[in-house]
Amino acid sequence: MPPARNRNPSPIPEVTWDTGSKEMNETWKGAIACLGVAVFFVMTIGIIYWQVVDQPNKNWILRGTLSGLIWERRTHSLVIQTLAEDRTFVEIDVGNVGNPDTEVPFVRNLCWLNKTEFCYTWDSVADVKISLELREDSEAECYSMVWAPVHCHVELKSCFSMANVSWYGGAGVRGQTWPINDQNVTMQPFVVSDLRNTPSGFGSVLERYFLGSSGVAVLVPPDSPLQLGLDSRQQFCLQSRPGLERPLLQYSVCVAPHLRAAHQEAQLQLLQRSRELPSMKALRLPFWKLLTNVDSGQKVERELRTFSNRLRRHHLGEGVISLNEHSTTLLSEMDHDFLSSRKRGPSKRLTRDLPLVKLLNISITLSPFLGVDSTRFYSSLTDGTEAYWLSLPSAPQGKLIPIMSRWRGNFCVKLNLTNPGAVSWFLDRLGSLQTHLGMEYVTLEGGEGNLFEEQALRSPPALAGDKYIELLADLAARMGDSTVMTAATRSSHKPLFVRMTPLQSDWSSLGLKAVIPSLLHHTLLGYNFLIPDAVGGSLSGEPVTDEELFIRWLELAAFLPVITFKTPPWVCGEDQLLNLTRTYISKHQKDVVPLIEKYADEWQMTGNPIYRPMWWLSPTDPFTFTIDDQFLIGDEVLVAPVVEKGAVQRDIYLPDGGFQWQDSRSAQVFDGGTFLQDYPVPLEHVAVFFRRS
Repeated sequence: MPPARNRNPSPIPEVTWDTGSKEMNETWKGAIACLGVAVFFVMTIGIIYWQVVDQPNKNWILRGTLSGLIWERRTHSLVIQTLAEDRTFVEIDVGNVGNPDTEVPFVRNLCWLNKTEFCYTWDSVADVKISLELREDSEAECYSMVWAPVHCHVELKSCFSMANVSWYGGAGVRGQTWPINDQNVTMQPFVVSDLRNTPSGFGSVLERYFLGSSGVAVLVPPDSPLQLGLDSRQQFCLQSRPGLERPLLQYSVCVAPHLRAAHQEAQLQLLQRSRELPSMKALRLPFWKLLTNVDSGQKVERELRTFSNRLRRHHLGEGVISLNEHSTTLLSEMDHDFLSSRKRGPSKRLTRDLPLVKLLNISITLSPFLGVDSTRFYSSLTDGTEAYWLSLPSAPQGKLIPIMSRWRGNFCVKLNLTNPGAVSWFLDRLGSLQTHLGMEYVTLEGGEGNLFEEQALRSPPALAGDKYIELLADLAARMGDSTVMTAATRSSHKPLFVRMTPLQSDWSSLGLKAVIPSLLHHTLLGYNFLIPDAVGGSLSGEPVTDEELFIRWLELAAFLPVITFKTPPWVCGEDQLLNLTRTYISKHQKDVVPLIEKYADEWQMTGNPIYRPMWWLSPTDPFTFTIDDQFLIGDEVLVAPVVEKGAVQRDIYLPDGGFQWQDSRSAQVFDGGTFLQDYPVPLEHVAVFFRRS
């Protein structure tokens, strides 16, 4: 058989196509892979764009019937707005919840099964739970917010914006303003301080309650440690203190159609107990501070009789003569000498003088402090009652060592109000003084501050924060309904008087101009029965010499719950000033006190303040939000004193509410909503208007 022929006669070698086909397939696969990567990249960019740019900056967290809570991711703020987003109640800057590097582009609700609760966790920083409370019997809606630190180094902070909102409440400060937007206070523990020793602190009355003109109220529970700071015209901030206990930062934010409704809702939440009235008899009596510089009880008694005779000689009527703590101590020592002398035989002078003291209407001053050089303190160290004073153990289970502090320039120990025996001893001491001096009125000083924290010591749980002053108010209430306290917190329902912070004897915001802002601040927080500072101011140890200042202060004081004097009118001016003093004391007793008694009944039932700001009658009128030199007594009397030196006219705004106002002096009638420019107010008069239907 012949050999087979080659089927490819061409000189070109035969090509094998299998390899080329494989290469072509690999090329197509690469192209497809590149296309897939490109599509994935475009999708990733699209998702990022959607999340960062195209996604709305607002996330609705919770919705009620009046309002809703929004997360503003760009500003890291919680915002409460109306559902139509046409009105903002409040903006709360929570920052990055303690971690500036954390980015929170949107919020996911971990409580997704509950439409009235919101839960979220910022990794390694804090947990937050927000609950919306809706009640059929209320037009307000409340958001309860609880921030819990994940570890002990977290410092939680929430700042409430002052933009387009006037804020009220909180704590008294030196140079009180109304509203509080102009105040500037560094971040510090939110506790009552003695403003004479700590002028940059919080003083007089303090409540964990803030009210905003947009119709918002902020309430903080009493037991959680809290710090507060105010940045003038910017914001006020609530802050927790980091610690091993990992304290919560918690507060409630209630919103309502207007600020009066928000305040009334807050009162329902703040106070669940019945309100009691103090002795209303005290309202009809002017208080006269007796200034003495003597060194014995007999000399104090002599000064008392002399001053009482002068009041009668000048026909200034019945009043209460107030003694400071030093004079009280001298009198009590004189009383002690008298008691001791009865065992040896009566002293003619002492038995003659003490009944005369009992005939006088006096007010004494006590404090929970006791000098370490006193016999009573020395005996407590030997009779086993050292626990009567705030103390620390010398060692675990060791002997108690009383903590020393300074009070009125002397080294003292402070009464332990958690010890029933100490409280009984103090009440027995008071009872002895009442028996032998016959006084009805007692001023209780020295509750301000926290002795442990001031000395960098760890407070017992029963005395943490402001709990000492709360216990002191309980003690004061047991002392009777004529007791005056110099500071208070969480005790507005008790039958007590509260004394205003002393003021300078001038026309400034630390003097006369601070009276009305302080009045409105006290009454907004529920402390309607206040003892104002003395006519002309009492911070200075010198008598008031500015007759015009004395007159304008007197005119204002006549409309306050009590008139207090430090400088007698016969020292400051001529007979004309004495006549004017008699006139305004009489006006206070005949016209003002019945009004206070009328609205005191309303306060007991509703919690509405007796003294009211202008916005009370026009709660949606922005013009009323910042008026700090006028006030209302109830809903029917408007008082507009002159607080500018040399002025015999002033601007007055009459709030609108579908009614008219009548000038008490000229009987001229004006419509509500009227602005009276340069309204004449002569030196010896004060502008007063009565509301007409």
